[in-house]
Amino acid sequence: MHPKSNTLFHFTKSSDTLKCVLKSGFWPRYCPEDVSWVGYEEFDYIAYPMVCFCEIPLSRLTEHVGFYGSFGLGLTREWAAKNALNPVFYTSPGSPMATSFKSFNELANRAVKPVSTELKILMRSYLSFSKPTAGTMIIDSKPIEKAFYQESEWRYVAQGDGVRQYLLAQEFSDSEIRDGHNKVTYERCLLKFTPADIKYIFVREDSDIPDIVNFIQTELDAYPGADLKILMSRVTSLESIRQDL
Repeated sequence: MHPKSNTLFHFTKSSDTLKCVLKSGFWPRYCPEDVSWVGYEEFDYIAYPMVCFCEIPLSRLTEHVGFYGSFGLGLTREWAAKNALNPVFYTSPGSPMATSFKSFNELANRAVKPVSTELKILMRSYLSFSKPTAGTMIIDSKPIEKAFYQESEWRYVAQGDGVRQYLLAQEFSDSEIRDGHNKVTYERCLLKFTPADIKYIFVREDSDIPDIVNFIQTELDAYPGADLKILMSRVTSLESIRQDL
């Protein structure tokens, strides 16, 4: 069994969200990340504008979807490379590699502007693709302990004019601030794909298949008929996969 997949998976909890992704693309939204491992007590979480994927074999999908949701897409590695997705860099809290981030930041603080500003931007860019091997994530406003390294995560982090590189925890907690910045990423940074990029369209149960097939036929009809047939052939249920694994 291969420890990883040649497909990148993204799951969500509802068929409505899956339909929005199929219609418009992935929306990079600000998500809080555990950065307590960097070593600053005043910064436990920072939110980055991103979309996350996992690179795990089909045999491990059951445990993954139990946490993130049972509706999703599987896309090709070629699509990921073309759109500047990158694997997450995992680091053990307290290790020399982890403490180097704090050292980098302190060096930037001592530098003279504009170099200090440029170094800060660079450091935060690296940090947005870094994660502790284990830590906490916020689910429904509650911290949940998780072994992150098992997910083999890839990320797309939104960049561009008017896009904030990160939000502090208190900014993220303010719905007006958060929604305003998420609106910017929706308008400027949607992550697009074509039918050829899709390898799997996942639904929870066999009974969910007709609804998503009907959506493809009626709402994605801007694509050529041949593409629609390919898309419909990609639809599969996690219920059927579980029976085969």
